Amino acid sequence: MRDGQIRAAPGFGVGEEPVRLVARTLRGIEDVLAEEIGGTVERVGHREVWFRDYPAPLGLRTADDVFVVATTADRIGRTRADLASLAAAVDDIDLTRTLHDRSRCGGKENCTGVDVSASALGKRTYSRFDIEDVVGGRLAQRLRLPYWSRRDGVPPANCLSWRVSVVGDEATIAVRIAERPLHRREYRTASVPGSLHPPLAAALVRLAAPRPGDVLFDPCCGAGTIPIEAARVPGVVAVGADIDPRAVAVARSNDPAGLVRWAVADAGRSPVRGADVIVSNPPWDRQVATRGTLVPQRFSARRVVLLLPEHVDLGGQRRQVSLFGQRPVITVLDR
Repeated sequence: MRDGQIRAAPGFGVGEEPVRLVARTLRGIEDVLAEEIGGTVERVGHREVWFRDYPAPLGLRTADDVFVVATTADRIGRTRADLASLAAAVDDIDLTRTLHDRSRCGGKENCTGVDVSASALGKRTYSRFDIEDVVGGRLAQRLRLPYWSRRDGVPPANCLSWRVSVVGDEATIAVRIAERPLHRREYRTASVPGSLHPPLAAALVRLAAPRPGDVLFDPCCGAGTIPIEAARVPGVVAVGADIDPRAVAVARSNDPAGLVRWAVADAGRSPVRGADVIVSNPPWDRQVATRGTLVPQRFSARRVVLLLPEHVDLGGQRRQVSLFGQRPVITVLDR
């Protein structure tokens, strides 16, 4: 197959080379993502997990996005002259295999352009836009497609999206499998202040480890992200409540299939009794002012998973997953 021709080849064939994959996620929940992926994990790094031959990468809930790795290149220096090394790395990519692997993982055909998103750790004399334009221009030339630079704004839909990550002197060039990032859930049609990032909500649910038949309750549901993510777990009954009727209305609109039970209620005087697991992102006067009574100690669930400021101590047996240093942490309480 020549450059510029993309053909579908779904599924993993016997005897084919392993597909190298990398998933991006939030800082702090890399290990949660690695646990979701399971035995094919090769390494865990800063905001990313490397793995191989995962049967359904587009189904990962705790990943922000997932890519097929096209190539890695070392000796990427910190001056503009070193951008030539990135261009050379693009020329070395086996595009036939890379796009074949993308199709095997569920990627669609018939892309109408190329766009690139880049990041680089450490001080350099070139910008992320310089990286994107060098890599994107060369990829577009090889693929015979238009290149859309992010200097000019958000690229149009239906582009073949690539990511370049430069850490130290090593660069990774990878292509997104899906048409858009995985964190952009289709159900999320509306939000409210303080709405939770869907992969983080999915991570909270995984840390709660609900069992089939369990009732998982979010007493501060907001736009409903946590209960909706929980409703995807087989056998779990998801319940969401909020003191703000407008928030509950938004949550209902994000759940047109009615997978979750919704209620307008004060968290401290909840009508829900006998919940097995509590998972929530309480307001604590951060993005949303605290209203009503919020007394997590009164919840009798066997496990409580909350996103809290670091200084809040609810007592009991607990472990924390730090997300962003001084920002909130995931607190897991076992009763």
